Amino acid sequence: MKFIRLFSLLLIPLMLLACNRSKDNPGYDYMGKHDMYYTKFYKAFSPNPVLRDSMTNQLPVEGTVARCEMPFPYPGATIAERAANQAKSGLEVQNPLVVNGEVLANGKAHYDIFCISCHGKNGKGDGYLFTSGLFPAKPTSLVEPYVQSKPDGEIFYVITYGSISGLMGPHGTQIQPKDRWSIISYVRELAN
Repeated sequence: MKFIRLFSLLLIPLMLLACNRSKDNPGYDYMGKHDMYYTKFYKAFSPNPVLRDSMTNQLPVEGTVARCEMPFPYPGATIAERAANQAKSGLEVQNPLVVNGEVLANGKAHYDIFCISCHGKNGKGDGYLFTSGLFPAKPTSLVEPYVQSKPDGEIFYVITYGSISGLMGPHGTQIQPKDRWSIISYVRELAN
């Protein structure tokens, strides 16, 4: 019994001495020769000798699509192109969402953020910006047959790129596609 105590009293200090106190040395490196422990990396704006233009931060390849995002393929530079693409979008693009309470609640939430100041609470074009005199022209009423008769894809185009007249600016960079579709579903519900 004395021997075990004596042995353990000697063993504990030896074990503590074997511990490395240096934080710069993590100990044995089993994967070091395979370059998996210490990968060579370059900071985003530092020069990179491996790449042709010696820039670490590279532009994405042309045609790259962000994860979970499909680009809306109907841009237009001139008014005629935009009008044609708006009509084409109305014929080809369908609302992918199934209208339910959750979609309508999301549509209302985003309508209240992005649309209510111009189009008003009930979508009649009587928002604060018009009634206060800050906006000279009355925005389009979303509950009138003019808008309600348009296909969902055409309304999606207008939200994404703005109106052809230029009175409504583009909201494509501010509102996610799913939320744009929710707004359209909510606008359809406003008219009922």
